[in-house]
Amino acid sequence: MHFAVKDNIDAAGLPTTAACAAFAYSPQAHATVVQKLLDAGASLAGKTNLDQFACGLNGTRSPWGAVPNAFDPAYVSGGSSSGSAHVVAKGQVDFALGTDTAGSGRVPAGLNNIVGLKPSKGLISARGVVPAAQSVDCVSIFARSVGLAAQVLAAARGYDPADPYSRTLTLADRPFPKTFRFGVPDALAFFGDRLAEAEFERARAGLRELGGVEVRFAYQPFAEAAALLYESALVAERYAAIRDFFDAHEAAVMEPVRGIIAQGRSYDAADLCIAQTRLRALGQQAAAQWREAGGQGMDVMLVPTAPTHYTIAQMQADPVALNRNLGAYTNFVNLLDYAALSVPSSIRPDGLPFGITLIGPCGSDWQLAELGQRYHHATGLTQGATGEPLPAPVPIPGIRSSSEAPSTVRVAVVGAHLSGMPLNTQLTERGARLLAQTTTAPHYRLYALPGTMPPKPGLQRVAEGQGARIAVEVWEMPIEHYGSFVALVPAPLGIGTLSLDDGGNVQGFLCEALALNGALDITAHGGWRAYLAAQAVPTPPQA
Repeated sequence: MHFAVKDNIDAAGLPTTAACAAFAYSPQAHATVVQKLLDAGASLAGKTNLDQFACGLNGTRSPWGAVPNAFDPAYVSGGSSSGSAHVVAKGQVDFALGTDTAGSGRVPAGLNNIVGLKPSKGLISARGVVPAAQSVDCVSIFARSVGLAAQVLAAARGYDPADPYSRTLTLADRPFPKTFRFGVPDALAFFGDRLAEAEFERARAGLRELGGVEVRFAYQPFAEAAALLYESALVAERYAAIRDFFDAHEAAVMEPVRGIIAQGRSYDAADLCIAQTRLRALGQQAAAQWREAGGQGMDVMLVPTAPTHYTIAQMQADPVALNRNLGAYTNFVNLLDYAALSVPSSIRPDGLPFGITLIGPCGSDWQLAELGQRYHHATGLTQGATGEPLPAPVPIPGIRSSSEAPSTVRVAVVGAHLSGMPLNTQLTERGARLLAQTTTAPHYRLYALPGTMPPKPGLQRVAEGQGARIAVEVWEMPIEHYGSFVALVPAPLGIGTLSLDDGGNVQGFLCEALALNGALDITAHGGWRAYLAAQAVPTPPQA
């Protein structure tokens, strides 16, 4: 397998320029992700052009020239990972690495009939990558098939303590439900491109044919979050990424990249705090759409990868506004900590590609790949601009087949089963292990149940706006012991599906509503342990 890397990713023996000659340096070591792929047996073919300092979604912002679209050289390739997408679409390499901060690993894929896999943040190390906005940067993967992109992800992923934003993530290993719910924005803009609008209608029908149920969701909080990336103090992170170089060599940076980065100087620390808090608030609103769209929530989001095509001449005549249009459905993804997969969908009547993007919560990478591969192969498209048929579908590395039974089950506990509490041994003696201390989604209330021994709380789900986040522990238990554990749960308690604050669902303790009549509402304490501490009641010793 031969691969190429975007020229903001270090490869020992080759200069890293980020498309700026004055910035160039010669790295002594490979970026972590490059080394991992070489160790896996891949062969590095070279480096690729990009929008300078990975600042752009169109592929025209390089001193070495615009990268043309693989289907029509008059049109933009998309950026900033323009060269990486082009060489994959043309068949010059098997796959390529890009980076994605605001859509740079997806827009070029959608405009060139290839796959763009944007993993969950921190899943692939960014050590040895020139940062654009380091807290949201992701290394992305371009390939001509979803199966190959997923195989590359399996080889490239892994925690790296040398990357401050690397993290250990547990990825969902079951496909989306057979009848999955896909969300479509309630407000869609194609900027006058009727061909793109028609192709998106076809894509929606294609997902329905795969078993999907379409629901609408409010796009407003996602659009507002997207706007913060360049229209708030968050843009200061782009300036911070190259501040020393930029302050000394500002004239060496081309427009409009120079103007975008320079905006970062105009904000102070308070401005940044305000922007970050606003982003958190929008994230809460967005999370509600995942839970409540269509009344039952959505499993995956469907958007156009790019809402239209532009010629190179059009882009150069209006570089800021048209670039912003290309990112209409991409900018929010990393800011809100989602995973995404751009998949070829069709070839328009004018001969240009149209792509869709499947977006899921953090950790849904394998699920997106499984659904994306089924969708891609159902289109009947060929690979990139090569005209070659798609290879046969392959098993997605992290997905268990439907015939495989899960080996463990995750259970959220809220009261007497917490660590150090009297009934915790019912978990530990069954081989359960603590995965996380977290909170529920903000639509639960907690009550102290009278007359229970040992004392226990009751958790009840309530309507939106009437609940709060409640502290829980999530434990993982071998499936063979789960039945005996559930058998120990006394009425009025029971086991049901519990929604967590990160958008995930686990099994957990819930209480019958009738048992809460006259029970003390202790929601304001935020959890059972805090309530006991406030009552100065010593925690009973663990049996």
